Amino acid sequence: MTTVKFQLETLSCPSCIKKIETALNKQAGVKEANVLFHSSKVKATFDEAITTAEQLEETITKLGYLVLKTKV
Repeated sequence: MTTVKFQLETLSCPSCIKKIETALNKQAGVKEANVLFHSSKVKATFDEAITTAEQLEETITKLGYLVLKTKV
């Protein structure tokens, strides 16, 4: 398992959390994804044999959120 952290642009509402967490947690290979609203950070634990940090970032971007920085 690998853990990645994404720094997003400022999140504007608590419903953003649910939207991002739901999309990431449904993605194959993701064990757990959590969003911290006040710091606009996403932490995801996933199986690299099934998905990649780049695919997770793409999922976030497709939802309309800008990823500023990624740390694996």
